[in-house]
Amino acid sequence: MMDKKTKECIRMMRDLVSDVQGAPFPGEELKPELYSIWYEHAQRAAVECFEFLDANFPSEQNDVNKSIDKLFD
Repeated sequence: MMDKKTKECIRMMRDLVSDVQGAPFPGEELKPELYSIWYEHAQRAAVECFEFLDANFPSEQNDVNKSIDKLFD
């Protein structure tokens, strides 16, 4: 059985993936306003996910930071 934090994390990740998958295709018909709206939603969902992960899974955050650091070494 999943705890409350895990369920909340899964919900936020699904929202984030949904926002990213709904990204408008950057073609000639794409209005800048539509892209801006999508971008704001995706950014808000990403920030919410990162803040939740940082607050609730700090040891995993350290592992992720180390993995990212290795990419740039």
